[in-house]
Amino acid sequence: MSPRRFGVFAVGLLLCACGAVFHPTLQRDPTELRVDPGKDGFYWARDNEWSEESWAKIKPSTDLRWVKCYPGGFQCGRLLVPLDYNKPDEDSAAIALVRLPASVPTNSSEYLGPILFNPGGPGGSGVDFVLAVGVRFVSVVGSQFDIVGFDPRGVSRSTPRVSFYKTRIERELWAMSDVEELNHSSITVAGSWARNKITGALAVERDRNVLAHINTDHTARDMLRITEAHGREKLQYWGFSYGTVLGSTFAAMFPDKVHRLVIDGVVDVSDDYYTTKWTTNLRDTDNVLQWFFKDCHKAGPENCAFYEPSVKAMNIKLNDLYSSIIRSPVPAQTSGSYGLVDYARLRFTIFRAFYKPFAIWPMLATGLQDLVQGNGTALFNIQDLPRFQCSCDPLEHAFDNEGDVSTAIACNDGDSIPSDLEEAREHYREVLRVSEWGSIWAGIRMRCGGWSTDIPKTQFRGPIVGNTNHPLLLIGNTADPVTPLWAAHKVSSGFPGSVVLSQDSAGHSSISSPSVCTALAVREYFVNGTLPKAGTYCPIVGTPFVPNLDKSTIVPEVDSGSQTQIPFRQVMEGDGELLKALKELAREFRLGTTPLHV
Repeated sequence: MSPRRFGVFAVGLLLCACGAVFHPTLQRDPTELRVDPGKDGFYWARDNEWSEESWAKIKPSTDLRWVKCYPGGFQCGRLLVPLDYNKPDEDSAAIALVRLPASVPTNSSEYLGPILFNPGGPGGSGVDFVLAVGVRFVSVVGSQFDIVGFDPRGVSRSTPRVSFYKTRIERELWAMSDVEELNHSSITVAGSWARNKITGALAVERDRNVLAHINTDHTARDMLRITEAHGREKLQYWGFSYGTVLGSTFAAMFPDKVHRLVIDGVVDVSDDYYTTKWTTNLRDTDNVLQWFFKDCHKAGPENCAFYEPSVKAMNIKLNDLYSSIIRSPVPAQTSGSYGLVDYARLRFTIFRAFYKPFAIWPMLATGLQDLVQGNGTALFNIQDLPRFQCSCDPLEHAFDNEGDVSTAIACNDGDSIPSDLEEAREHYREVLRVSEWGSIWAGIRMRCGGWSTDIPKTQFRGPIVGNTNHPLLLIGNTADPVTPLWAAHKVSSGFPGSVVLSQDSAGHSSISSPSVCTALAVREYFVNGTLPKAGTYCPIVGTPFVPNLDKSTIVPEVDSGSQTQIPFRQVMEGDGELLKALKELAREFRLGTTPLHV
């Protein structure tokens, strides 16, 4: 460690001294406080107020007692499950859940049970996801369902929570941040490889006999326990990105326990994720950039700031911008932040924008054009995060969602990989052959190069096939940056009767763009179990730059398997609230928020 970095480290520890003490109980299970039963049969925190710290007041139980919590009618609970399903009578884990309850009583014939949601990651918080967009999902599937989000084991509010670091300041100063650009960057392949050796060693050193049980197999079993705690025998589920790994794994482990299962933005599970190859994800990524240019060109200069008279001209302008930024990074300072727009930040910002066309592309176009003119503020703001602040309250950050668990899940799930530097360099070259964006993506697999080989891989990891109780619905976009449509068809081949619905859009998973066609197909599947016809393609409404574009859309008549052209104005009249919810869902889209970006 350089003298300067050591000085920063020492000052950081001093500044955060009040909150720097390691709290093993908080890491394990902060449940010392009690809740009181309310008159209506639910449970209230004693002060009848709710904050993130209130999770510590919910004592986990096997019968899943619900507590009124966040504003908007949400209920929260903590379900007690075995830490190790091979030794179910020993240590326990507590799974944090939130739900929007159905509008009908559970004993009503109209009640259709819970739908579990997973936003991806691995390591994404289902609690955060449902709190943010759960109301939108009610508009999609209907109010007869409970909308249920959960933090997978090791994640955020679920305990024991995975952490490789004793303090927040230790994690911050080691800068275990998002995977970075490995080309024209201060972070090289060799540097990333070496840092991952240390991170892997820290993980083992700080393990409390927990890491071996942080994997997709055990989370799939947790989902079955959640389903059973709702009084149901079979799972209803909608999983995105890594959530498709979890969903397809569940379907392979428990094919007779599938009632409705949608996987959206599908990962090549068997031959890429569980083998720790991470090479097929970028098959369509280069096409997403061209889609951005085409949408910008169609929108015109009045709607897209980066407009040029041709797509080719926009490609040239972006490459010229790369060269300029490599030569001379642009300083950026806002009212609350500051930093440099260098090549790494520019590339990473563009790559992350690929996920969210309707939410980010207009801002990206403005940021790129401003950068051409020497102003980096708008582009810097797209990826800006709140600055780290110390805290003297031990509960304030007790349930933060950290990136440590993403590494733990991915590296536990996948095959052990060679740990030598030359192998890391070869993987880097291999991913670059798939896409130019491999310079960002290659860093993901490198994290597992430092992972301990002493953690056993005896859990279920395939084959990902199964003759399920009810066929699966798989959804893929024609231009998804990290889960190509090809993978949806590949996974579907292992599940007889399953159907792939293709959404004709760029972005990561179907909810990154509004499609009434896709939404109605999903609703029909959950409510009636009816699948769209194989080969169905669903268009989206509008474009990222002209979201209110008046255009026709295709709504599948899913009961007959045919497709019918319906003018957009008719869809608006019949499904105005649905379309509004879909547009809001696309704008609020927040998948892939963990460091692995899946």
